[in-house]
Amino acid sequence: MIRRTCAALSAALLMTGVLAATPRTASAAEQTCAYTSGAERPTLASADTGLPVKQAQCLSNRWGGVPKLPENGIFGPATWKKILWIQGCHGLAGTGVIDQDTWQVLYHPALDCYDPYPR
Repeated sequence: MIRRTCAALSAALLMTGVLAATPRTASAAEQTCAYTSGAERPTLASADTGLPVKQAQCLSNRWGGVPKLPENGIFGPATWKKILWIQGCHGLAGTGVIDQDTWQVLYHPALDCYDPYPR
């Protein structure tokens, strides 16, 4: 009975638009962050510059957290700090380097992070 009630309530909320029916996907991220293709995922580290850095900054902003990064293509201290936080939220080694595992979570983020943002 409870299961049917929950299912009916969820269906009603979806129909009225209260719940979003479409989860975040890589294609949605690629549509909002179009500096590079989703296939271009070079390893990035502090002091790197260019469109792949802009893509990573954009994806990290779409994912959430504060501060919002300027999408300037410069991998500076603010980008490094945010990448460290995102890595920690996803159980990755906190290197600050955007490797293939970090790109994966930028395109497919966890919905919530319970790690406080570093000061």
